[in-house]
Amino acid sequence: MEFIWLFFIGLIANVLGTIAGGGGLISLPAMLLMGIPVHSAIGANKVSNTISSLSSFIVIYKYKEVTVKEALIVMPLCLGGGITGGLIASLLTESTMIVIAVVLLSFALLSSFLGSSEFDGNRPLVINKKSGFSLFGIGFYDGVFGPGSGTLMMYVLSHLGISYIRAVGLARIAIFSSCFGASITYIATGKIMWAVTMALLLGSVSGAQIGVHLARKLKKEYVKPLLRIVTIALLIQIVVTNL
Repeated sequence: MEFIWLFFIGLIANVLGTIAGGGGLISLPAMLLMGIPVHSAIGANKVSNTISSLSSFIVIYKYKEVTVKEALIVMPLCLGGGITGGLIASLLTESTMIVIAVVLLSFALLSSFLGSSEFDGNRPLVINKKSGFSLFGIGFYDGVFGPGSGTLMMYVLSHLGISYIRAVGLARIAIFSSCFGASITYIATGKIMWAVTMALLLGSVSGAQIGVHLARKLKKEYVKPLLRIVTIALLIQIVVTNL
């Protein structure tokens, strides 16, 4: 029965995560409530998100809505961030990461109201120092903790003038990269419970496929309100569970 629950947790989390980020809002707290150790829960999320994110990127790439060239720009930054985050995860306390999460999500929420971008641009992806640091930083945060990283990635891509479906594709390859980097460290340190991870993985891949097809049909004017709702829910969940 536990593995069935994990399958559906992975499915629901990745439908939400693909559309607007925030899948960790569902998966990580649910796994902790099931009594799964925190490092094993995070590690299971990293491994399952590695595969599910890649699978959803491939679907978007198949429809020629994002290019390999753009993916190769994003991947090294997020991979480096994910590896770095995974390596030093044990050095940062949980309370420190909670503070970082709240600050980043609050800033993203505020900037979404101040910014003019509504995923209506179609600019080529150009990385400068500011955006490069942002992508590396989100990859680092994803490697250490995770919930909200996909949502933060969507905000960054929105401000770069990337259209919604391209942003979904690039966010997925970014999450693939950071989770792949983090997964290496969690596997190497023996934190992975493989039966738990595989059950979550099967649900995650299924949810990612559903999510990417829904994303292709979602009207752009609904995206920012949805991102704001997910961000507020993440903030409430993080603060309430750690009071």
